[in-house]
Amino acid sequence: MLIPKLRVARPTDNLAAVVRFYRDGLGLTELAYFTAHNGFDGVMLGLPEAPYHLEFTHQPGHTVGRAPTADNLLVFYLPDAAQWQAAVQRLQDHGYPPVPSYNVYWDQQGCTFEDPDGYRVVLQQAEWKL
Repeated sequence: MLIPKLRVARPTDNLAAVVRFYRDGLGLTELAYFTAHNGFDGVMLGLPEAPYHLEFTHQPGHTVGRAPTADNLLVFYLPDAAQWQAAVQRLQDHGYPPVPSYNVYWDQQGCTFEDPDGYRVVLQQAEWKL
């Protein structure tokens, strides 16, 4: 069975700041970008080998606002302790301090960060088990 690729697409009022958070802070790769495409600017970020990527778009003259709640999360599972610590440190080194998670569950084995739009990213130091 082919594994489908997942794109999570989200508008932002702060495209450059959001790109810095996810590319420089989180360590994702800029896979593609576009300007003035049907009235939108945007960027796709991810890891070239991963079956997912994030797309952030901005429509000049249109305001989208901040995250609706503090519990809007992207969760990245990083089971290797050294890899997890390096990811946490990279975000902190780029000026993104950890924030307390709205749901305390995520603070038990993870570290939560808030992007420039108020959306939260959890770096979970655990394997994803279903």
